[in-house]
Formats: sequence, C-alpha cells, structure tokens
Amino acid sequence: MDTDVLIAGAGPTGMTVANELRLAGVSTVLADQLSQRSELSRAGGVQSRTLEALDQRGLLEPLLATGNYPAATGHFAGIALSADHARQRLPWRSVPQVKIEEFFEHHLAAHGIHVRRDHQLTGLAQDEHGVTATFAHGATIRCRYLVAADGAHSTVRSLLRAEFPGRPGTATVIAADVRLSGAEGVASHTWSDDGQWVALFPLGTDPQGRPLRRLVLGGPGAPSRDVPVTEDEIREGLRAVFGTGVRLLELRYGRRISNAARQAARYRHGRVFLAGDAAHVHLPLGAQGMNTGMQDAFNLGWKLGAAVHGWAPEDLLDTYHTERHPAGAAVLRNVMAQSLLMDWTGAREPETAAVREIFSDLVRLPNVQHYLADLQSGMAIRYPMPGTDDHPLVGRPSPDLGLGPVRVHELLRSGRGVLLDPDGTFAKVADLWSDRVDRAGQGADVEPMLIRPDGYVVWAGHADDLEPALTRWFGEGRGTGPRGLRVSRP
Repeated sequence: MDTDVLIAGAGPTGMTVANELRLAGVSTVLADQLSQRSELSRAGGVQSRTLEALDQRGLLEPLLATGNYPAATGHFAGIALSADHARQRLPWRSVPQVKIEEFFEHHLAAHGIHVRRDHQLTGLAQDEHGVTATFAHGATIRCRYLVAADGAHSTVRSLLRAEFPGRPGTATVIAADVRLSGAEGVASHTWSDDGQWVALFPLGTDPQGRPLRRLVLGGPGAPSRDVPVTEDEIREGLRAVFGTGVRLLELRYGRRISNAARQAARYRHGRVFLAGDAAHVHLPLGAQGMNTGMQDAFNLGWKLGAAVHGWAPEDLLDTYHTERHPAGAAVLRNVMAQSLLMDWTGAREPETAAVREIFSDLVRLPNVQHYLADLQSGMAIRYPMPGTDDHPLVGRPSPDLGLGPVRVHELLRSGRGVLLDPDGTFAKVADLWSDRVDRAGQGADVEPMLIRPDGYVVWAGHADDLEPALTRWFGEGRGTGPRGLRVSRP
C-alpha cells in the first residue's frame, strides 16, 4: 500500500477526516483537483455540535484565535431564533468556510500532511484488500480505504456509479460575497411585494478591515445556473428590496445555487466511503452542508483508524452509514421545509404566506426555538446503540463534565475512547481495553459512562452492559477470545 487512507477532496470534510486519521496514527494522503486553496467563501458559520467536536480535539481555541468570529443567532426559514447562549456550552459562531479551510491546511501541514494539489481523479478500482486510484497526470495511489470528500459533483461518486436519488434543482438564487453600504441594521431576510428577497450574513472583514457580507438574492424568473452573475443584477435586486438605501460597493465573487436535494443511497461502497457534499446536497441554509460534512468526518475518522489498526469490530465501518445517513436525511427534510416556508422561488402564494405567519407565531415559543436550534446544529442527533438500555445519555453527545483539574472534552483530545469510572468499580474490566480506552473520573461526582472517540456516549447505567458495549465499539479486549471469553494471559 502507498498509504492507509486516500482522501479525495481538501475541503472542510476531507481535512477533518485527515486530522482524525492523523490522530489515530494512520498514514493518509489528501488529494485535491484544485491547484490552490479556494479563497471563495461558501458556508458562513459553525454550529454547536461541530464546535464541541473541534473543542474535543483541541482545535477550537486555535481556530477562533485566527480572527474575530462572534457568537451569532441562527434562523429557520429566515425567522430569527433567539440567542439562548446559556443553553449550549458553545453557541453558533460566524466562521466562514474559507477561514476553516485555511486553518486546517496549516494545521495539517504542521503535522506533515500536505495537500497534493492538481490531482484530478480519473479512475478507481477496488478489491478485497484495497483501492487503486488513478489520476489525470498518470500517477496511481494504492490504499486500504478511500474517502470521497470531493463535493456535490463528486468524481468518486460518478466512478462508483453510486445511486444519488432526490430532486433536481428547479430554481436558482445568487450567493455572493460583497461589500455594501447602508446595510447596517437591515433585516437579514427581507422580501419585496413582487417576490424578490435578500438575505445577509456577516463574513468578517477584508484585509483592509472593511466588513464583508454573504448576500443571497432570489426571486421569480431567476436564470439557469450557467448564466454569469453580474454587478448590475445584484444592484437591481438590492434596489427592488431596499430601494436606494443599500448599495453594492464591491462584488468579490458570485455564483448561482439551485434547490436540488439529493442523498446517496449508500454511504459505504466496499472500501470507499462518501462524506460531505459527495453524500448529500441541499440548499445552503444554516451552514448545514459544511457542518453535516464535518460531523460525517468525525464519525468516520476514528472508525477507519480502528479498521487500519486491526481492532475494529466486524461491522464497525457499517455503522458510519447507519448513523450518518439518517442524520443527512434529517437535514434534507428541514432544508426543504425551510425553502417552502421562506418562499425560495418568490411565488408569493397566499397559502405559503399563511403557513409562514402561523409558523412565525409558533417560533416565539421557547420549546419550538430549542427544537429548531437543535435540529439544525446536530445536537438533536441520537445514534442507535444496539444492546444498550434506554438510558437518556446513550447515543447522544457526552456532557462536558468536570473531573477535577480537567474536563471530559479534554480527555477526548487523544482520539481514544473514555470510560468514566468515578468509584473505581470497573478497573479490572477496563484494563482489558486500556490500549484503546482511557479510564478517568476517579473520585469525581459523575455518572459512570463509556464515550466513543467522537464524543458520543455508548454506555451508561447497568454494569452488566459495560463489557458488551466495550466489545461492540472497541473490539475484543486483550486476554479475551471469541465472544469475549476470558483466556489465560501470558
């Protein structure tokens, strides 16, 4: 093998996978077809669950130190959600995708993983032992596993002829990075009587310290995706919604996006795995595409590491699909609901307006706000955990508990599992998995629980269920034989 894992695509998803594999001590090649990192902003924010995962890897503080990224409020279909920052330990941050990619590329390079650019994938073949990837310039790479993180128009997905069912795009809007005058204090989502609408989001500042914004401009009669975006078109759209109060100063880049909604039928194809936009595409609402892709990466990375090192249970890699496919489907559902409620096409149907009015009243209820915020942030996800009791923590992100001088999220920075054992009850059984799982929490006032490397609780409650949970997620313990039977240890 040339490498253990080849990652096609060096966006946030691909680079997150690369960092997880680096942490697992797995050799990795990260290849991208672009000749240089894109300077174009796409997603504009990081959700709570993704922030937690970055914090669990010790990456959040260094990322936030690269700029001014204030905590921000979210929205659902253009209806603002309250800034209940006390409810989540790490509320939404306005960190543009371009900054995340820059940070990750520098971080990986500092650890010896450099993006191989100008690598256009042209061929793919796999057998029972590995995958062979062929590139346009004639090079081939042989690897044990391949991760396709190469975007919505994934070459890997095409080469696999993977099913990608869903709805094709029926309408387009403009997404642009701009500088504006007169935009201070204007409503984020504003509609005109004829169906034109504008959404604005902060993107930090340019090198001269001037504020940048993501502008989304839509309405009836939008042209097809291949028609270039012009400054005059943006000026006319701003004038239709705001009159002369908001003016375009600079168009840094603009593109058209469609309301296509598709999801791969399978995320795993033998030794090849689809992640991020290669696995799911939808409207870019709430930065859910980038965040869902990065959460795909956190879920997949440690499992690939376990498979390469030989201790992964037989079906561990299959759990990537069983856990992340429903999560992606939930994102597509909420995005399609939002597009209807916010009248994405500018049809101005009275039925849509009536539903939106009632929904806006509902969103004022705190429980509805919390539900929608959790739905978009990934905090509502509960993974299925076969063979465990119905403990409320199982399948959910671990709480960030204090354990004397450290906290749970700090223990996860090793990329290993964590067993919280406050009374020392499970020391003997934990020793059998001590090469994969750290035991902590002795003397702390916490509930015993077992946490996967990606921060999800897989056991809490009945003591008899601990050893099966360890075997289920971390393979056979040292000194155990088939089905966990104890054998003599040398």
